[in-house]
Amino acid sequence: MHKRETKPLSDILKDCLRENGLETPLLQKRLINSWAKVMGTTIDSYTGDKFIKNQTLFVKIFNPALRADLTMMRERIVANLNNEVGSKVIYHIKFF
Repeated sequence: MHKRETKPLSDILKDCLRENGLETPLLQKRLINSWAKVMGTTIDSYTGDKFIKNQTLFVKIFNPALRADLTMMRERIVANLNNEVGSKVIYHIKFF
């Protein structure tokens, strides 16, 4: 018997997702789902729609004062969300 090249299942799944173009949408979904964990339940209760377009996360904030505070913390929020996912998914965040 010849020894074949063996790979861990996680590497095979990553390669399969990358080949089929599903890696980026999966990471984007994970990032949006991690919003509540990263920001906390209080801030999450004041947020509405969240979506990613052109590597920018758009978040609907219902409280104007909170929107102003979060706008000043944009870079830290982007870094924390990307760290939670484990990949550089977004580069900017906009609150509306």
